[in-house]
Formats: sequence, structure tokens, C-alpha cells
Amino acid sequence: MSDDTSPADEVDEPADRGAAVVLIGPEATDAFPTGRSIRRYTAAATNLRSGASVGELLGDVYYVVITTAIGIGMALGIAGQLRASLPAGEQAAAGQSSLSLPGLVVVLVVGLAGVLLSLAGRLGPVGSAAAEATWWLGLPVDRRGLLRPSARRLPLLAAVVGGAAVGVLDGGLLGDHHGGQVVVSAVVAALASAALVLAASLAQAFDVRRGATSLVGDLVLAAAPVLAVAGVMLGWHPAGLPTVPIWSVAVLVLAVAGLAVVVDRRLDDIPSRSLRVSGSVASQAAGAVVSMDSRELGRALTDSAAAPRRRRSARFAIVRGPVSALISADASVLLRSVRHLVQIVVAALVPVLVGVVPQLAGRLGFAIALVLAGSVAMTATGEGARRAEMAPVLDRLLPIAAREVRRLRMVVPGVVMLAWSLVAFGAVGAWAGDVTSWLTLGVVSTPVWAGAAVRAAYRPAPDWGGVLVSTPMGALPAGVTMVLARGPDVVVLGLVPVLIAVALGHVPSAVVIAQVVVSAIVFAVCSSTSTKSMMERMTDASATTAPGAAAGTTGTQSRR
Repeated sequence: MSDDTSPADEVDEPADRGAAVVLIGPEATDAFPTGRSIRRYTAAATNLRSGASVGELLGDVYYVVITTAIGIGMALGIAGQLRASLPAGEQAAAGQSSLSLPGLVVVLVVGLAGVLLSLAGRLGPVGSAAAEATWWLGLPVDRRGLLRPSARRLPLLAAVVGGAAVGVLDGGLLGDHHGGQVVVSAVVAALASAALVLAASLAQAFDVRRGATSLVGDLVLAAAPVLAVAGVMLGWHPAGLPTVPIWSVAVLVLAVAGLAVVVDRRLDDIPSRSLRVSGSVASQAAGAVVSMDSRELGRALTDSAAAPRRRRSARFAIVRGPVSALISADASVLLRSVRHLVQIVVAALVPVLVGVVPQLAGRLGFAIALVLAGSVAMTATGEGARRAEMAPVLDRLLPIAAREVRRLRMVVPGVVMLAWSLVAFGAVGAWAGDVTSWLTLGVVSTPVWAGAAVRAAYRPAPDWGGVLVSTPMGALPAGVTMVLARGPDVVVLGLVPVLIAVALGHVPSAVVIAQVVVSAIVFAVCSSTSTKSMMERMTDASATTAPGAAAGTTGTQSRR
């Protein structure tokens, strides 16, 4: 912007929009305009061309507030029903190998803090989108006025998430505090969550590598189950969450305000490279969430914290051919991702925690823990296959058939999930009093997890050219849920014998045999390279048997 720029720019609207609208830009003075005026000018120009009215904006705000309130209310109701349905459990004595329900809630809060800090490190937390970085960062103006909204966005979001989560856990799952104390606990959690993200912003201002910040968050998350194990060994049995004094809210407010002031004064020191990368990662993650693409979301969060270059390279001494090369590549991708390793370890300890909490140690608790924790661990093991789906370099270069590639991609998930099964099913066996039978069942169910990981990694993208359905997240393809179900559907159907055994409380021989048969079927299905669902295959088969359907089927396949 030059000094001879007119202070008023006329923006000619189309003929059907009426007369010209005068858009007032930054005041032309002897000095350059401030960053705040540039940001407001950009926002005014964007709002002028968006065509949205104030009523539409208020409607969107109303929709978000109502949806959030309904979600929190439903979470409180579900937590309350869960608390009412849980058995009372025996009073734990000092030194007893168990963990109380309030102790488990403390562990969950520590894990939530680790997740928030890890996400803050991976997302920035301060960044500029592509258009903003192109125009704003090159201007000779102060960046504080440009970056303040971006610096406030993630701390406020973290405060809402942290406060709501702790409020639901305290008021819904435990229910041992009155309403005022629950509100105080939620406010303290919200302030602490905002402080964590502001600390990550301060680290970004000092040009700390985002991988280091996310690593600290991953270590805090990994410390949560370690804290639980230490509590079990030391006989830590809190009867309830500690009562938070009201003065702690004032102390946290002052601490958060001080951090916010320090971060605001250091916004000018954030390198442009860091702002561009953070904005790119945030845009990629937001696009993945809106389009419900979990693979793209995982890539955005994983690649953002990866080191730009490694100090040393692996020699791959064990590689002796195409088979070992493919397996070694998958193993290297998994071992170099700290987030996925922590995810696997935490998921392995979830059934152990369920077994040491008297209120959760039951058939329903173990069934939910095995399915959910196993799915989380299974998702982490398929990173190599997901990258191969995006860039099938090895799949195309190596002289291996496509079906054989799918089977080899199951090796690393199978080995990792075998170790997970030994820990998880060992915890179930310790609860049921028959460790050997449950370990056997866990071993024969391992192919289900491996097949589900590969099936989810190679699932096709939604057909955005088909019929769209209006949803709160925008227009989505009609078959998007069927696409997202590829992988989890194998978990649910393939673990039916395991769930039957959990419901019975013991492992009959017939269940083990049935699980072996189901695992073999899952292995065969997930080795297939067909991208069609079972329903589509049945439809095509029935269409080919109908008279005169051959031409129609051929035309349909050609269009695909």
C-alpha cells in the first residue's frame, strides 16, 4: 500500500445489487497503517462480498450454542445413567490392588491435558492461512494486530473443551459434588486448558520446534496410565475429586491473563515460516474434519510434528528382497511416529485399568474396553498402509501382486496387535480367573485387527459427484457413512465370538474354533483389492443374472 492511496475505495457491485457501496479502508497518513486496521479492512471487504446478513450470522451463532448445549446435556445424561448402572463396588482397603472411580477420573484429566498440549503443538497454535500469509506477512506493519484473533482461537476452544469434559466427568460420572462445586471445577479446568495452549503459543514465539511441544504432550498422555499403575501399586484410593477452593479461580485468571499478555507481546517474534506451516496444518485439519476424512486428518497431525530431516538414516540391514522391504518400510513408519506409539501403549493399558476399577470390572466394561481400545490401537498400526494408499510408490515398484501387497501390509499391524492382545486379554483373563484360555482367544483374534487396519487404510474416497445430503457440517455424499464404516465393520463382525465369550464370562472351546474360522474369513476378505462393499457385490451379482442386464452392467462399470 502506497502513501498516495485514496482513503476511500468505491466497490462497484453488480447491477442487481443496487448502487455502489463505499468501503472505507485504512486511513492514509504519513505513517503506515496498523496491523489492526489492515485486519479490520480485510474483514470488512470479506463481509461485504460474502452476501451474508446479520440475521444469518445470529442464526449460525444460535445454532452453535444450542447444539453445544444439547451435546453437553446429552453427555451429562449418559454419564449419569452410566453412574447409576455401575455396581457400587467394594470399599477398597489400603494397599489393595485396585483403583477407585475418582482416581480413574484423575487419570483421564491428566490424559486430556496431554491431548490438548499435543494438539496445540501440532496445530501451531498461532498461524496464518494461505491467503493471509501471502498478503499480511509481507506488509511493513506490526503483526500483533494481525495475529491476535489467531492467537485467541485455540485457547478459547481448549477452554470450552476442557471445561465441558471435566464438568461432565465431575457432575455426571461421579456426582459427588453439588452444582456450584461442579461449576468451579469446570471453570478451573477451562482456565488450565487455556493456560496449556498459551504455553504452547509462548514456545512457538521462542521458535521451539513444534515436534518438541507435541512430544511433551505425548509424554503427558503416556504418563496418565503410568500414574494409574502407580496408584494401584501404592494403594491410592481417593474417595472423590478434591474440592477446588474458589480462590484458585482468581489465581488461575491472573496466571492466564499474564500468559496472554506475554504471548501478545511476543507475537511479532514468531517466524513467518512457523506461521505459514501452522496455518497450512490447521487448514488441512479443518478440511479433513469437514469432509470427514480421518486419513487426511491423521496425516495432517502426524506430518506437522515430524522432523524436517533426520540425524541418521536406518541401514535396513534385514532387507533381502521385496517382501522384507515392504514389511521394513511399514515398521519404520510406525516406529518413527511417537504419537502412534503412545496411542498403542495407552490403548493396551485401558483394559488393565478397567480390570482394577471395581465399578468397571465387569462384562460390559471389558466388552466396551476391548472394542474401543483395540480400535484405537488398530488405527495406529495402519499408518504405513495409509501412506501407501496416498502414494503407492512401493506398491507399484516392487514385483508383488496387489493381493499379496495387502497381505504383507497386515504383518506389522498383526505383530503389534498380537502384543496388544496379550496385554488386553491377559487383563480379562485375570478378572475371569483363566488367563490361558483368554490369551488363546486373543491370539486367534489378531487377524481381525490386522485385516481391519488394512481395510480401513485402503478404503475408497467418497463419491463427491453423486447425490449430496444436507448435514450440519455441510453437504456430504450419501454413501459417506458406508465408506467410513470400512474397517470398523470388520472389527464389530469379526469380534462376535470374543464378545460372546465376554458375555459368558469364560471361553468355551467352540468359541475359540468359531473365532479361528471368522479370522480366516476376515483375512480373505481384507486381502481383496475390490473397493465395492458387500451390498454392492450382491447387487451386481443379482443384476448379471437378470435377463438383458449384461449391457446395463457393462455401462455402469464403464462409468465408474
